[in-house]
Amino acid sequence: MNIQEEEKHLLAALQSDKEINTAFSKLVSLYQQRLYWHIRNMVKNHDDTDDILQNVFIKVYKNIKKFKGDSKLYSWLYRIATNESITFLNQKAKKHNISTDELSLRLIQNLEADVYYEGDTIQLKLQKAIATLPQKQQQVFNMKYFQELKYKEISAILETSEGALKASYHLASKKIEAFLKNN
Repeated sequence: MNIQEEEKHLLAALQSDKEINTAFSKLVSLYQQRLYWHIRNMVKNHDDTDDILQNVFIKVYKNIKKFKGDSKLYSWLYRIATNESITFLNQKAKKHNISTDELSLRLIQNLEADVYYEGDTIQLKLQKAIATLPQKQQQVFNMKYFQELKYKEISAILETSEGALKASYHLASKKIEAFLKNN
């Protein structure tokens, strides 16, 4: 069975009253780690990532019957994870009465103290460079560079044209390169 057939079968089971719990467990085991790292790249904190991931799966469970299959299932999951992460970051910035850019820089500073962060000095510099990017460029860069998603997949997740994504990634790469040269 190919990936599209597997996804179609899983979706049918998720939308079935009898099979939903078993299918949902399979969905979680299939996507939990990928979604964790997608969210973690955005919010930088392990505990916050766990909370957001839990919210994502709750939202998916509550809304799976409304999913029409206009996009791939994993694209829908990533879109929910992205939106939940952005909402979390915006709320956190508002709570602390700072801009999302300032929050992004603070999250990087906190990353150094995070016991779950396993990166070295070079990875930390890269994270600092990414934090200087606008939010959309951060998302595109993280999905392309760290998660190795194709532009077509990112386009489905972020609902942006592939051309715009390529431009965002190119600009992000140039800004990161400049940041790393100057720091």
